[in-house]
This record gives sequence, structure tokens and C-alpha cells, in this order.
Amino acid sequence: MNTRVSQTYDALVIGGGAAGMLAAGTAAARGLRTCLVEKNARPGRKLMITGKGRCNVTNDCDVQELIASVPSNGRFLYSAASAFPPRDVMAFFEAQGLPLKVERGNRVFPTSDHAVDVVDTLIRYMKRSGVEMLTGEAKQLLLEDGTVQGAELQGGARILARNVLVACGGVSYPGTGSTGDGYAFARQAGHIVTPLRPSLVPLVAAGTDCPEMMGLSLKNTAIHVWDTKKKKEIYHDFGEMLFTHFGLSGPMVLSASAHMRDMAPGRYRVVVDLKPALRPEQLDARLQRDFEANKNRDFSNALSALLPRKMIPVMVRRSGIAPDTKCNQITREQRRAFAELLKAYPVEITGFRPVEEAIVTSGGVSVKEINPKTMESKRVAGLYFAGEVIDVDAYTGGFNLQIAFCTGRLAANSMS
Repeated sequence: MNTRVSQTYDALVIGGGAAGMLAAGTAAARGLRTCLVEKNARPGRKLMITGKGRCNVTNDCDVQELIASVPSNGRFLYSAASAFPPRDVMAFFEAQGLPLKVERGNRVFPTSDHAVDVVDTLIRYMKRSGVEMLTGEAKQLLLEDGTVQGAELQGGARILARNVLVACGGVSYPGTGSTGDGYAFARQAGHIVTPLRPSLVPLVAAGTDCPEMMGLSLKNTAIHVWDTKKKKEIYHDFGEMLFTHFGLSGPMVLSASAHMRDMAPGRYRVVVDLKPALRPEQLDARLQRDFEANKNRDFSNALSALLPRKMIPVMVRRSGIAPDTKCNQITREQRRAFAELLKAYPVEITGFRPVEEAIVTSGGVSVKEINPKTMESKRVAGLYFAGEVIDVDAYTGGFNLQIAFCTGRLAANSMS
């Protein structure tokens, strides 16, 4: 990236993530002299690790479904999402020479399955549009009489611009450069920053069951998440999960975490259906057959065809059936209770893992102080916000990158 400081621009973009790169390219393509400042030597560090290194670019859905997938302030995004909906995002990348494909759940990925191709595409777009890219770290905004004048970098260099976009991301994955700088800039401009919380994050569980099963991955499993305070189910899903030394992780669990608002120890319970393909009566018949085939064996030695090896000691203990009980001595009541455990294995949740381990940050610059039709600050003229720094976050599935792209695009198109 160019290290020369050119002093005066029409648009200054702080942050070289998804929102920042698309916004910078858009502004420059409109004819605005544009500078992007990124603290890393190469932009797109967080994009490189999204989707397990494949980059879930967006979700092939309509605007209403997108908004429904944003539990925090979804309606705020209506203008941005309508102006640059998922199909337009897909068309943009394909027009830039990046083939895409749609997978389960309408998740959109580059055909190559390489996140680096998404980053390279955005960098090429910026270069073709004429963006000047600068390696540096913004220290503070330059503000005067209710307007933004630019930003001062670490080291004292000043970049002047009549439009400044803050697109610094959140505080998740700080190793990629998302260290919360944007919230400091927002506060400097007088904005309210709502409390920051992790979202799409692993869950910490009570007890020793999960550590005992650490490393065990379950596929084709169902989960149901219960809010014990409200006494109702708030989420269910089918897919893959992982037991860890602290609790639960995996795609289903990360998605579930986005629904767990106001986390408190004991408030939420994850109930795992280990045999979702079997109705209770079918599972009971399966157990009868298994126990008959192993009638002279100990209960603890008769479950290898039913459960993963790491899970057997845990389930035997939770069943209350003595491990050395012969299968032909297990009562009908014990068998049915064990079947119920297989269909509803409970895991008590005590909290989230730290926000630094979350995929996205929930909370951020209050949407009440941002014009939803332009992404411009209602407090400071010429100051814009886009992406994760805003108090909007979505479920997993490409929705969060869609938010970054459409808010960045709207901000850039709204600049004078």
C-alpha cells in the first residue's frame, strides 16, 4: 500500500474491511478523490478468516428475509438493503470477475472456496476506481463547528477530507485489527455507543460433561434453546456442533448465541436431540433391539452402535443406570427414560466466551443517531458509519457481510 500522505481528499475511509473497501471503491468510482487508511499492511484481514477461510459473501435472499435475520435494529437497514440487496452484491462481485455459488441455507461463497479471492477482488476494485490506499492508524477525527474535517493519524500526519467514513469493525478477532477504534471516534463526535456484547460466539456450560467430551463433533444433530426466564423455546436448528473444554461450539451453537440476549448464568439451556431422525417410539424399538442383542453384556458396553465412544460414559452417568447392569435386567421404565435422555440431553449454559472470540460484535454506534437513508451522522455533518461498528448484527449465513456491503455502499453514494 502507498505510504505517501496526500493531504486533501473528498472522501476518507477509515478501515479496510468489507464495508470500508467497498465504500472506498464506490466513492472513487463516483469521481470523489478517495483515500482509505488501514492499520494493517494489507486490507481485508478479517475477511480472510470468515466462513472458515471460504468467505460467506452474502445470503441469496430478499430484503425482507435479510431484515428478519437481523435481531438488533433490523428495520434500520431497510434503505441500505433495498439500495444494494443481496442479488446486487452477487452481481457486483461477478461483474468484477469473481464467480460465486449458492449453498445450503442460501449461503453465497466464491466458487474457488478461497476468501483471499474476495479480498483480492475488492482490492482490484479500489485500484481500478482510483482509491489511494495508505498504511496508517487513525488517532482521532478532526472536527470543527459540527462538521468533520478529516482525521489525524498516529505520528501526527493529518488527512483532510469533507467526508469521513468510519468502518473500523467491532472488537471481535482483535488480531485482525478490529480493536474498537471506531467506537472511540464515535464517542469523540458525541455519539452514544450501546454496550458491546459477543454474538455468534461459543457458549460456556456448567458441569464436567462437556470437558469430558472435548473434541467430539456431532453431525446431523438437533438442538433446542430454552429461555428459562421466559419459559419458552427461542431457537432450534439441525446440523453440526462441537463439545469443547469450556462448553459448546460449532455452527449451530454460534447461530444460537445470537438469540441469547441478556445472558445470565442459568438463564439458557441447550437441549440436544441426539437421534432427531427417530420418533420416540422408533427409538424405544431400537433400544429394545440393541439390548436384546447385547442381553448378557453390561449396559456401559452395549452402546457403541448407538453413541460416539467419548459420549458413552457421560450418557451412562446421566441415565442413572448402573454401568454394570446387564442389558436384560434394564427395566422398561429405565429404557424409556434413557430414550428420553437421548432425545433431550440438557446442557446448562453459564455464559458466552469472550467477545474477542466472537464472529461479530453486538452493540455499537446507536442507530438513533445515524440517518438510515444515508448512513450519515445526525450529530456531525460529513461523518458516516458503516459495517460492524454500527449497532446492528445478524445471524450467521452471510447476513453480516451483506450488512457491511450495503451500509458501505449507501454511505459512499451519499457523500457530497
